[in-house]
Amino acid sequence: MLTTLLLAAPAWAFSVDLNLTRDDFEGAVDLREGLRAASLSYAAERDKLDTSQEIIAAARADYSRLLGVLYAAGRYGPVIRISVDGREAAGIPPLNPPTQVERVDIRVDPGALFRFSRATIAPLAPGTELPDGYRVGEPAPSGTIRDAAGAGVDGWRNAGHAKADLAGQKIVADHAKARIASDIALAPGPRVTFGNLVVKTGSAVRERRLRTIAQIPTGEVYDPKALEMSANRLRRTGAFRSVVLREADVLGPGNTMDVGLSVVDEKPRRLGFGAEIASTEGITLSTFWLHRNLLGGAERLRLEAEVSGLGGETAGTDYHLRSRFKRPATFNVDTDLTVLTEIEQLDEPLFFSRQVNLEVGVSRIYSEEITAEAAIAYRYADVRDGLGEREFQHLTLPLQVIWDRRDDRLNPTEGTYLKARVMPYLGLDGSASGGRITGDARTYLGFGKDDRFVVAGRLQFGSIVGSGIAETPPDLLFLSGGGGTVRGQPYQSLGVNTAGTRTGGRSFLGLSGEFRAGVTEKIQAVAFYDAGFIGPDSWIGDTGNWHAGAGLGLRYNTGIGPVRLDVARAVSGNTGDGFQIYVGIGQAF
Repeated sequence: MLTTLLLAAPAWAFSVDLNLTRDDFEGAVDLREGLRAASLSYAAERDKLDTSQEIIAAARADYSRLLGVLYAAGRYGPVIRISVDGREAAGIPPLNPPTQVERVDIRVDPGALFRFSRATIAPLAPGTELPDGYRVGEPAPSGTIRDAAGAGVDGWRNAGHAKADLAGQKIVADHAKARIASDIALAPGPRVTFGNLVVKTGSAVRERRLRTIAQIPTGEVYDPKALEMSANRLRRTGAFRSVVLREADVLGPGNTMDVGLSVVDEKPRRLGFGAEIASTEGITLSTFWLHRNLLGGAERLRLEAEVSGLGGETAGTDYHLRSRFKRPATFNVDTDLTVLTEIEQLDEPLFFSRQVNLEVGVSRIYSEEITAEAAIAYRYADVRDGLGEREFQHLTLPLQVIWDRRDDRLNPTEGTYLKARVMPYLGLDGSASGGRITGDARTYLGFGKDDRFVVAGRLQFGSIVGSGIAETPPDLLFLSGGGGTVRGQPYQSLGVNTAGTRTGGRSFLGLSGEFRAGVTEKIQAVAFYDAGFIGPDSWIGDTGNWHAGAGLGLRYNTGIGPVRLDVARAVSGNTGDGFQIYVGIGQAF
């Protein structure tokens, strides 16, 4: 029996302990955490390594790893002792290790914090901004020296000197006075102009189109931002798995510099599926088929189908078919051409419609933050609601601008998002003319370590001008309630009374606030409050109605964004009661 127990016993484990000999200084906690994160001994303990050779190898490697952390903290005179069961790890023969290890003790005397006695770098390009900490009297972590050197080189590159580099550096430590003397010399090199784009073949995208999209400014003064913009234009097409623009090592005649381009194509086709569920709105199922590089010029064709309202309590089933063709770098390098076709059936609480939308438009990327779209479209709708059966035909001119400064589009913690859309519509065959205006503003403020806490706010606005409620297609009117407006209220439950029947309104205002708190690295708890207003007039006034909802939610962070679960109930208004449940991918806004 004893033999059986011994054979079945788990492998022995070892423990690691790390201590600072003194921790009475600012930043001691962060320094200790940084040492533990860099330690391979802690990684070996976490991974439950059970061979003495691996454990001792990790301990011996920790000397240099911990030294790097200490240098990065401005501690250039530390003493590091790592003992393995009482023996200094550095003195254990690697070819004759002990058969078993039970304990690894790491003791670190961080020493004094070194400060700059001299901090020079020359020559500097005009306008170069050095790190604030690179000055006499400031702490001298190795990262600050490295950042100063990098800023100096980048300053010359931004001024057109593509081959700027370090000419030399002299760093002297005075251990008696805990001072660092840093002298960095730069070699700007000549001012460079862009040469030719050298394309490495192998892509299914035609070389001419690659050159058109990349648009290297041949003959102009070198600018690293121009290369970054070229790479981003190629990546935005979605046709490539990787994009590499490589500067030539040797300059050509007249200090010109060629740029090499190599790309790896994405798979030409992709199929995807999606699902979302809400307690009263029901289940939404969607799928898409994507064809990249349709005509050999990095074009994209995306076909989409969606069915929503399955099992819903407040409306029927909606069907949506869409095709979108997109051609990059049309008319100019930052303008894409789009052709859109949509067919849909909407069985909403207040109306039933079948409609077609045909649209040709362009989208222009002005910067990484600002995009604009303009199109001309034909809309047809066959509608049945409380006001009777009607047909609408319109020629529309939708215009849209987006200013997106969020740090993460699926899970933002900082920044703002602004979207404004204006759609004038010209009535055809007796339909009324008018315009639809909408706005969406969001802001985010993160605080605490690693933005553990986030306060988020949203303001939505909408207005119909020029046409009355009965003269406007119902899907263009505004309703409130549900996941996109007021959680806790039934889907599209708030409207207005028109000629004795409930319809959508001509004005809308939505307010939302969330407080998000990280519980663990993966899980986030959320408290939220939403309010919505719908009015019969074009502008918000006293004749409309408000309702509101509030609730709690959970987010589970994944590689593609947080999975969202919200539970809410009505807190004001007479449009609903009880609880509503919402599940989806990404934050609510």
